[in-house]
Amino acid sequence: MRFDVLGPLRVLEGEHDLTPGPAKHRTLLAALLLRPGRPLTVDRLIAEVWGEEPPASAEAVLRVYVSALRKVVDGIRTVPGGYLLDVDPDQVDAYRFERLVAAGRRTRDAGRTAEAADDLRAALALWRGPALAGIDSGELRRAHAVPLEELRLTALEERVALDLALGRGGEVAGELRALVAAHPLRERAWGQLMLALDQVGRRSEALGAYREVRRLLVDELGLEPGAELREAHERVLSGGAPSRTVPNETPPDIVDFTGRERVLDWIRRSVPPAGTPPVHLVLHGPAGSGKSAVAIHAATALDFPDGRLYASLRARTPGAMLEDLLRSLGCPEGAVLADLDERIRLYRSMVSGRRLLVVLDDAADEAQVRPLLPTGPGCLTLVTSRSPLSGLEAARACEIGVFDPGESVAMLARVAGERRVRAEPQAAARIAMLCGGLPLALRIAGSRLARRPSWTLEHLAGRLEDERVRLDELSAGDLTVRSSLALGYRALSDPERLLLRRLGALSAPDFAPWAAAAVLGAPADRLLESLAEAGLLQARGLDATGQERYGWHDLTRLYAAERLADEEGPPARALAAAAREILDRTRRARALLLPAEPGSGQTLVRTAEQAIALETTQLRESARRLAVERGFLVATVADFQRTGLDEAAWRLAFYLTPFFELGAHREDWRQTVDLGLRSARRMGHRHGEVLLLRSLADLHRAEGRLTEAAEALHRALPLAEAGEVARIRHRLGLVHLAQGRLSEAGACFVACLAAFSAAGDQRGRADALRALGGLRRAEDLLVRSLEAYRELGDPRGEAAVSFDLAGLHVDQRRPSEARQRAERGLGLVRRLGDRLPEAAGLVVLARVALAEGRPDVARGAAEEALGTFREYADRGGAAQASLTLAAAFLDLDEVDGAVDAVTRAVGEFNALGDRRGLARAEELANEARRRRGLRI
Repeated sequence: MRFDVLGPLRVLEGEHDLTPGPAKHRTLLAALLLRPGRPLTVDRLIAEVWGEEPPASAEAVLRVYVSALRKVVDGIRTVPGGYLLDVDPDQVDAYRFERLVAAGRRTRDAGRTAEAADDLRAALALWRGPALAGIDSGELRRAHAVPLEELRLTALEERVALDLALGRGGEVAGELRALVAAHPLRERAWGQLMLALDQVGRRSEALGAYREVRRLLVDELGLEPGAELREAHERVLSGGAPSRTVPNETPPDIVDFTGRERVLDWIRRSVPPAGTPPVHLVLHGPAGSGKSAVAIHAATALDFPDGRLYASLRARTPGAMLEDLLRSLGCPEGAVLADLDERIRLYRSMVSGRRLLVVLDDAADEAQVRPLLPTGPGCLTLVTSRSPLSGLEAARACEIGVFDPGESVAMLARVAGERRVRAEPQAAARIAMLCGGLPLALRIAGSRLARRPSWTLEHLAGRLEDERVRLDELSAGDLTVRSSLALGYRALSDPERLLLRRLGALSAPDFAPWAAAAVLGAPADRLLESLAEAGLLQARGLDATGQERYGWHDLTRLYAAERLADEEGPPARALAAAAREILDRTRRARALLLPAEPGSGQTLVRTAEQAIALETTQLRESARRLAVERGFLVATVADFQRTGLDEAAWRLAFYLTPFFELGAHREDWRQTVDLGLRSARRMGHRHGEVLLLRSLADLHRAEGRLTEAAEALHRALPLAEAGEVARIRHRLGLVHLAQGRLSEAGACFVACLAAFSAAGDQRGRADALRALGGLRRAEDLLVRSLEAYRELGDPRGEAAVSFDLAGLHVDQRRPSEARQRAERGLGLVRRLGDRLPEAAGLVVLARVALAEGRPDVARGAAEEALGTFREYADRGGAAQASLTLAAAFLDLDEVDGAVDAVTRAVGEFNALGDRRGLARAEELANEARRRRGLRI
C-alpha cells in the first residue's frame, strides 16, 4: 500500500485507489500518515481534525472515524491515550521525498555533482501539486505542508545550482523563469536565472532580469537586492578579479592534538569540490572544549590552491575584519573603502573566483560572521563559536563536546607523558573524570604534571577532588578554566548573568525552564536560550512532557556557584526562593498519585467523573512529570539538605516516596529518605522523622528486608502522633503477614480498621479492609474495600483489590468472575501506565487461565510479567510470576521448565523471608519432583 500527501491525499494498493471519501476521514488519515509509527493523543488528533472549536462529541466521533479508516488502511493501532499508524515511513511519499533530498545532499557533499542532481530530480518528481491539497486543517498545513513546500523550493534551487555547476544553464533557464514567476521574491532563484542566461551567452537578458527583480524588491519590500543577488550581478558584469596573492595564515598545528576523528572526518567529507557552492561549517561548544584546536588542525591538513585565511574575531567589528582580510587577499591599502557595504562587495568580488579556506575563530554571533563568508565556488569556511549560530543561513553545525573517558586519558598522556599515565591508570581516570572531559582542563592538568615531575597523578587527583578549589587547581601559566569561563560570563547581559549564577545553587545535571524560573523568580525561557547560544548551557532536547531540558559542564556549574557566592552570598538564599515552587509542584504531582494529602490522613474524595478523568489524563501525566524530573528532584533533596534547608529537604524526600515505589527506583528512594531523615532529625521535626521512617520501612519491605522494615516501624511508633500510629501499625501488619505471623498481622489490621473508622480516614479504612480481607480470604471485606476505593476516586486501589478478588475467585473455582475482576484491574493500571501493577495483574490473569484450562495462555502472561519484574528488579514479583509459570509448565507437561521456574521461586522466597510464598513454592516443587521422579 502506498500513501501520497504531496498533492491531493491518495491511498493506492496496486492499481486500486482506496482514498477515503469523507473530508474529515482524509484529514484524520493525513494526520496519522505525517507521523507514521508515532503515537498521537486523542486531543492532538481532535485539534488537527476540527481546529480550535471541536464539537462536544469529538472524541466519540473520532473513534467512529478511526473504525471507518481501519476498513481501508491496515496498521492503525490503539495506544494509551490515542492512536498510531504502524506503516513503513517509505510508504509515505513525503518521507521518501525527505530521504531522497538528504541522499542528494550527501552525494553533493561527497563531490558527485551529476549523481546528486539526479537524486534531487527524483525527489522533486514525487510532487503532484501543493502538499496536503484538499485537506482542510490549518494545524496540519502550518506544521507540515508549509515546511514541505519550503523544502521543495530549497531542493529545487539546490538541484538547479548543481545543474549550473554542470554547465546546464540552457536546460534550466525556462524552469527558472517559471519559478520566479510563481515566487517573485525568491532572490536565489533570480540569481540562478541570471547565471543560467549568462552561461548560454544571453548576457543582456541576465542584466535585464537583475533590473526587473531589483525594481520588484524596491517596490514591494522597500529593500535593495541581497548579497547573493548582487554577487550574481557582479559575476555577469565582469568575470575579472584583482591580482591574486595566495595567503597562508592559519596558525601552526597543535603538537599534542588528540582524538576528534569523527569531527575531522565530517569536515573532510564536507569539503566542496571545485565548481560547487561554498560550504560553511560551524564548530560550536562550551568554553575550553577545543573548538579552535579542531579547526586549526583540520585546516592545516586541507589543500586549497588559492590559500587559507584566518581571522580571530572576538569582539572585533566586521568592518575591521574585512580590512584585514582584503589586505591579505592583496587589495592595495588605498583601495579598501570606508563604507562597510562597499567593503563587503569588494571582498566578495575578490573571493568569487578563488577556492579558499577561511577560518573564522571565536565568533560572537551571526552578524559578525555573515559579511566574512566567502561566496566563491569550492570555498570552505570553518567558524568556531560558543553558539551554534542557528541563524547563519546555509551553514551546517557540529557540536564539539567533551572527550569520552578514553580520549580524556589519551590527551592527559600526550601532555603529561605516556609513562606516568600508564603507571597510575586509576588516578589518570579520576583526573579525567574530575576535569569532566574538558580539553582545556585536561591540558592544564597535564601541564601541571609535566612541570612537576615529583607529583604523582594520585596527588593531583586528590587536589582536584575538593569542589571548592577545583577551579583554582585548573590553572597553569596563562591557561585557566576560570578565565575562559569568565570571558563568556562577562559577555552576558545582566539578566543572563543573574540566571547563570543562580543556577549555580543547583547540583542537578540538567533542568527544565520551570526550575530555572523558580531560582530566578521570573520566566526564564528566553534567558536559557541565550545562555545556550552563548555556549554556557547545552540544550538537551525535549523531554517526555514536551519541555526543553538544559544541562551544563560541571566546571561551568562550579564557576556559576563561585559567582553566586561572590555576588549574592550563600546558595541557601537562591534555593530557599525556589523551594516553594519545587515543593508545590512535587506535592501536587504526589496528590494525583495518592488520593490523600501527604501524611495528614485526610482523604480527598473524588467523584466518579473526576476519577475517570484522572485515570486517563492527570494521573498518567503526573507520573510522567515526576519521571522526567527524577534526577533533578533527587539532586535537589541533597541541595536542600547540604545548605541547611531542612524543612524543604525532608518534605521533598517524603513527597517523592510513592513515585519511587511505583517505579521501583529503589536507589533514589534510599538516598532521598536517608537525606530527609538527617534533615528531620537535625531540626527536631518528629512528624517528619515518622513519615520518613514509614517510607524507609516501605522500601525495606519492597526489597524483602522484613526485619529492617519492622525495626524502622518500631523506631517510628514512639515518635508518632495518634493519627499516624494506625498507619504505622498497618504497615507492621503487612510485615507480619509476609513473615507468616498471621495472628499478629490480623491483630494489627483489626486495630487499624477501628482507628481509621473512628477518625473518619476513608483511605486508611480502605487499606485496612483490603489487608484484613486478604488475610481472612473474606470476599465481603474485599468488596467493602473496593467500594471505599471507588468512593475515593482511587483507581490504583480499585485495581489492587480487583486483583485480590480475582485471586480469591480462582481459589473458589469461579473462573468467570475471576477473569472479569482481573481484566477490570488490568484495564485500570494500563490506562495509568503502571508497569509493576500491570505485571502483578498479569500473574493473576495467568492463574485465571490455568483455572480455565488454558495453560498456554497462562504461560504467556506469566512470562510477560516475569520480564517486567526482572526489568524493575522486583524480586517478590519475580518469585510470584515464576511460581505461576511453573504451574503452567506442569499443566503443559513441560516438567523441566517447571523445575527451573519453581527452583527460581524457592530461591527468591527464601531470600526474601516470605514463608507463605515459600510454602506454596515447596508444594509445587514436590509435585514437580513427583513428576520427574527425582529430588530438586
